[in-house]
Amino acid sequence: MQKIAAIFMNKKIFPIIVILTVIGLFIAFNSQGRSDKDDPKKKYAKVLKNVCVMIEEAHFKPKKIDDLFSREMLKKFTNDLDDEKSFFLQQDIDAFKKYATVIDDEIHGKELESFFTINNIYLKRLNEVSLLYPQILSQPFSFSKDEKIQLDPDKLNYPKNASDRYDVWRRKLKYSVLNKYVDMLEDREKNKGQKDFVYKADSTLEREARDQVRKQMDRYFTTKKSRETQEENFSSFVNAITSMMDPHTDYFPPVDLRSFNESMSGRFYGIGAQLKEDDGKIIITSLVTGGPAWKSGELKENDEIIKVAEGDNEAVDVTGYAVSDAVKLIRGTNGSVVKLTIKRSDGTIKLISLIREKVNTEEIFAKSAIINQDDNKIGYIYLPEFYADFEMSNGARCAADVAKEIEKLKQENVNGIILDLRGNGGGSLYDVVQMVGLFINSGPICQVKGRDENPEVLPDRDPSIQYDGPLEVMVDGTSASASEIFAAAIQDYKRGLIIGSKSTFGKGTVQRNIPLSGKFDLFSSDNANEELGSIKLTMQKFYRISGGATQLRGVVPDIVLPDRYDYLKFREKDNKYALGWDEIAKASYNIWFNGSSIYNLIPPVNEEVLKNKKFDSIRNNVKWLEKYINKEYSLNIENYKEEQKQLKSINKQLDELNKLTYKINFSNLNSDTAKINSAVDKIEKNKQWIKVRANDIYIDQAVMVMNKMIAQNKR
Repeated sequence: MQKIAAIFMNKKIFPIIVILTVIGLFIAFNSQGRSDKDDPKKKYAKVLKNVCVMIEEAHFKPKKIDDLFSREMLKKFTNDLDDEKSFFLQQDIDAFKKYATVIDDEIHGKELESFFTINNIYLKRLNEVSLLYPQILSQPFSFSKDEKIQLDPDKLNYPKNASDRYDVWRRKLKYSVLNKYVDMLEDREKNKGQKDFVYKADSTLEREARDQVRKQMDRYFTTKKSRETQEENFSSFVNAITSMMDPHTDYFPPVDLRSFNESMSGRFYGIGAQLKEDDGKIIITSLVTGGPAWKSGELKENDEIIKVAEGDNEAVDVTGYAVSDAVKLIRGTNGSVVKLTIKRSDGTIKLISLIREKVNTEEIFAKSAIINQDDNKIGYIYLPEFYADFEMSNGARCAADVAKEIEKLKQENVNGIILDLRGNGGGSLYDVVQMVGLFINSGPICQVKGRDENPEVLPDRDPSIQYDGPLEVMVDGTSASASEIFAAAIQDYKRGLIIGSKSTFGKGTVQRNIPLSGKFDLFSSDNANEELGSIKLTMQKFYRISGGATQLRGVVPDIVLPDRYDYLKFREKDNKYALGWDEIAKASYNIWFNGSSIYNLIPPVNEEVLKNKKFDSIRNNVKWLEKYINKEYSLNIENYKEEQKQLKSINKQLDELNKLTYKINFSNLNSDTAKINSAVDKIEKNKQWIKVRANDIYIDQAVMVMNKMIAQNKR
């Protein structure tokens, strides 16, 4: 995320910069002429010491690294290594307790012992478990027993002994085989009677299901053993420390640091998705705005990619693959088809076809359209991120682009404007300030506060207002950081109404990437030392002009709409190590001249939402899903089929509920028509863009609210 340099150059944060610079020079001086490549103990000790210094001297609110911290750190590191509690034995966890009050001393310079002991035991247990699955999968499973499996690690204990661990893995593998076996039975029933259909007995399908799981486990353990080296696990050890400070303070080892920019770009995946390997699964961590995956609207963050197929060729099961190997299958030639079988967080399986292409960066830019309804002409602006090209003086800036879209909408004589910030993860703070300024007189936009600093108010100094009509801002649970600052400012000024899911993400902190040694330059990430890596450090916090932080609580919309993903725990507040909410003195500002009258609409509209049958059904289905994901799962085939039937029914209902039975009357601006019609690919992309939005129940609800705002404005 890009930040305006002024924040870091102000006199309040300058003392921290001086401290860090001195630390960096000290570290660099003491590192010259020595190499610890052949002595990991010395190298790891140095990393720990430097990370500790950075955190204690410059983190916004560092936790005290003491015995209490040490106990929690021990618990977190063992959990990070074995998050499903299926490798370590209880005797291991008990033996590790001798380090419960030692790790803090090691971080401060005592000889490092805890990591090496824990890591060695872990690698030993990993090797032991890798010998279990072939034995378990060599015999047929009986799915008639009334047996269950608990998949929530928070409700599990570590296995008491080797026999107990064997049973844990037997159930895990049985559940995996059951998944595949039921799929095979359904495919057999579906394809029965078709040409060239070959009937296979239940026993044959069960054996084939076990063979598939065995192959997955082969890949899984091969990948796990090759990847989870001492070096890799030490990075996990350090990140256990940093992430306990807050979820956004991270340690990047040298190998990750060198590939950081490339891995975050997503350009080489062909579908525009950032992937990660998580316990043998290929997980989508983010979608590149404008890329094929993003445009499809069918792929979501945290979806698991199970299979990859080149066009109509046979799909390859990628469970257990390394990300680099999965990427080789997903990448391909421009315009070719790749088919992904994905599994959602709720267990739903779906096949998605995507056309590979180079991501067109123009599609991350602000775009507008016209919605015609009830004799009103409503402007719609979609802003996927707060982008800003700082490297070029004439580079794209979202504030300037939104200003252009507003001007075009004014030429169309719109009666109101809806700004859609759903899925907008943030970006340039400078542009947030400029953008809010398009809708208000001059005044404060947000407040920024560093550790032990007085707050700094970031103002819009331009008294002009580009648009003074009815305004509505759409948000959801993934609207984060800069998006939250914008929504908060509009809400505090009562300049417009915020509409969306129960709250925005809740990230109200600012980070900076700092090298641990070598050349030290706080304003350049290019000088990071190749030996020790770097730390991405939380140094400041954002506050609303009304005084409350956007951290943790996010922004609660004025009009709250139930969301099908409300049951998933992914917001900042769901992370136990997130920094807390607090408040400071409010800034001096005046609310919008007719803000109070517009806000009179909030109670009756929220009452209408509560009575809305569609939204009520979404709310009830989400409650069912929330209970479902926290239950034990049956290993009895009949019970499993019934559970899956219910799950599919609920998700089918949600799919239908999220679609309108009619189309919203979307149209392009007259000024955009020529540009859109200039190329076939632009015509098709525009059709898809309009199609997705014309069927969106949340935009439809926003339009209904906007019609009320327009009527209120005319009084």
